[in-house]
Amino acid sequence: MRFLGNVLATIVGLFVFIMICFFGLLLIGALFGNSDETVQVKSNSVIELDLSKINNDYAGKVNYKDFDFFKAKHDGLFDVIKAIEYAKTDDKIKGISILNNTSALGLAQTKALRDELESFKKSGKFVYSYADYYSQRDYYLNSVANTMYINPIGELEFKGLSAEIMFFKDFQEKSGVKVEVIRHGKYKSAVEPFLENKMSDANREQTTALLNSVWNSVISEVSKSRNVTVERLNLVANGLLARTPEMAKNEKLIDKIAYEDVYHSDIKKVLKINEDEDYDSVSIEDYAEKVATNSINFDAKDKIAVIYAQGEIQSGEGDVTIIAEGAMRRSLQEARKDKNVKAIVLRIDSPGGNALTSELIWREIELTKKVKPVVVSMGNYAASGGYYIACNADKIFAEENTITGSIGVFGMLPNFSQATNKLGINTEIVKTHENASGYSPFKPLDENYRSFAQEGVEKIYSTFVNRVATGRKMTFEQVDAIGQGRVWTGSDALKIGLVDKIGGLDEAIKEAAKLGKTSKYRTQDFPEFEKDFGDFLENFGLAQSKEKLIKEELGDENYLILQRIKQITSQKGVMARMTYEMKIQ
Repeated sequence: MRFLGNVLATIVGLFVFIMICFFGLLLIGALFGNSDETVQVKSNSVIELDLSKINNDYAGKVNYKDFDFFKAKHDGLFDVIKAIEYAKTDDKIKGISILNNTSALGLAQTKALRDELESFKKSGKFVYSYADYYSQRDYYLNSVANTMYINPIGELEFKGLSAEIMFFKDFQEKSGVKVEVIRHGKYKSAVEPFLENKMSDANREQTTALLNSVWNSVISEVSKSRNVTVERLNLVANGLLARTPEMAKNEKLIDKIAYEDVYHSDIKKVLKINEDEDYDSVSIEDYAEKVATNSINFDAKDKIAVIYAQGEIQSGEGDVTIIAEGAMRRSLQEARKDKNVKAIVLRIDSPGGNALTSELIWREIELTKKVKPVVVSMGNYAASGGYYIACNADKIFAEENTITGSIGVFGMLPNFSQATNKLGINTEIVKTHENASGYSPFKPLDENYRSFAQEGVEKIYSTFVNRVATGRKMTFEQVDAIGQGRVWTGSDALKIGLVDKIGGLDEAIKEAAKLGKTSKYRTQDFPEFEKDFGDFLENFGLAQSKEKLIKEELGDENYLILQRIKQITSQKGVMARMTYEMKIQ
């Protein structure tokens, strides 16, 4: 037995030794493996603008707490935009090719990228676009190109915007699974699907106004790029008059009907290379990595801190898709204490979320404002809690198609009492005081508890409105009149005083520099997220989270639905969140 034990101990020891060596080599490779690897851009090159993996404004910086290792990624949207800006003066880059692009970017993100491509064209370099199929969202971006190509048997989607909302009232009654709702705000339609079987007049009013405002913003830019009147484009959308390549060309929505090889041949002609040669290209991700690591102006001592707040607002540390008090407060404090940081830009892309976390971030901004200027740049969304953390900034910028406002709060309590009764399950509660048990999902909502919950919602709504009124220099009544949970586009928000100017991140940075009294500066991105060893292994594919495994099985679209259900059922406390996240298709 002792012999077998020694053999087993030896095997275990060897296994542990091998694993230590393996992970040690992995760590060394991660730390030093790419130190000498740089992207080589050849003369007469074309940037391949593939956006399929570009989702967030900010790619993120991570500090792994278990060991001294810091990693910064450079595949965020604004890394791409900075790369295109740099390419305007890069003699090696002659143009940009957008080939069968499929993008998941939101409208405000697409607008920011589209503006940079327009500027790139003005430098005298070309932007060409080819697709077998143009979705409406991708057409909006691609329409900026000098020349647009489509496959002879391809399709183009150009039909206007719509929003579809699912209602659950009958389902709750039939299943016995109910959601108790406590809200303030007649437009707070985030909870309407649990209360009604159809859209309320107030919700229909705001949704119609929102869709029309977004569409008008999109169509005006397409009109300028394609030299087609807005009136004609609306007729095309209404009658689906661009659904085939021939129809699209006839309506001047595309320029050439051709196969992909013709597209590449035309690029070769512009580059003045032989037909039998391949032209040199570089992916936008590789080029952005090169620009990010080689083009920082360290001669500029002054800095503008750009703090990215993107995703749902929750409690905790946060990451690139979750806004939480940990990383956000730490970033604001670091930028506030850095004497070289002259001003701060808070870039927000959020539909809102936890009200308490929103208040904590608001407070940190309030403290920061006393030391140096804070300017907000709104992305796709800065709604509800997203607006809460924006409202006290010195200046607020939004894109025309930013979705903002939604000044309202609600609470949701899942209740299974009817369902358990149907199944013959009963629960009994023993308590020492009248309100000791709080809320039980297995008992009908007690009116006494409802009154306390409503009181909490009203208090937070009142606080929210007061925060906005103070920040925007308005009265409580003025904010309440445009609040009530209603959402607005950036262009409409400008008219009612919720934002100061229409513009993107670049304009917000320039305003921050002006307020910070500096003309020679560089930007520094925040936050830096703190992660552990398990996250490090997952990053290299050695461990997979349950979320990634589920995503692989369900697919992206079904996973998003699952995530939304999970968010609803896991929400705690009072929520300051907008109705829904709309994506142009």
